[in-house]
Amino acid sequence: MNDGRVLYLDSPLGTIELRGKNGFLTDLNFREKPPGFQEAKIPVLEGWAAQLAEYFAGARTTFEIPLALEGTVFQAEVWEALRTVSFGRTASYVEIARKIGRPSAVRAVGAANGANPVSIIVPCHRIVGADGSLTGYGGGLWRKKWLLEHEKRNSGKPDAPFESPII
Repeated sequence: MNDGRVLYLDSPLGTIELRGKNGFLTDLNFREKPPGFQEAKIPVLEGWAAQLAEYFAGARTTFEIPLALEGTVFQAEVWEALRTVSFGRTASYVEIARKIGRPSAVRAVGAANGANPVSIIVPCHRIVGADGSLTGYGGGLWRKKWLLEHEKRNSGKPDAPFESPII
């Protein structure tokens, strides 16, 4: 459960809700701020929001945010593998399945990718179909496309195709 520490951040992708507990980020969602919501000043959440703002400004490619993610052991393995896909690169579900030593678990990798509670921070948007096509994204495919284009523009190689770091 969450202890109610929440902050809303305006971003190029709409409002982002950050939730934390005991100094760890637990959730990052695309969600509108509830009417009448009164934000308290919570320095740790403000620091995380500042890192996201730097990312959106093209000044940050990695995050230094402690995470407390709830999920199965399998989901945790997938989420850790997602974190190895570098800024400006993509990987396929097949590649992630191979990376975690479960090459036949492609659909399960897709499900775990979709259950990621902290998108952007754990970069599930960098996972594409085996043919390079954009596939599902909980925040909407338009957000996934925007994130990939943003990272390509800010990777230092804007004319290069996305490259897979795995295999």
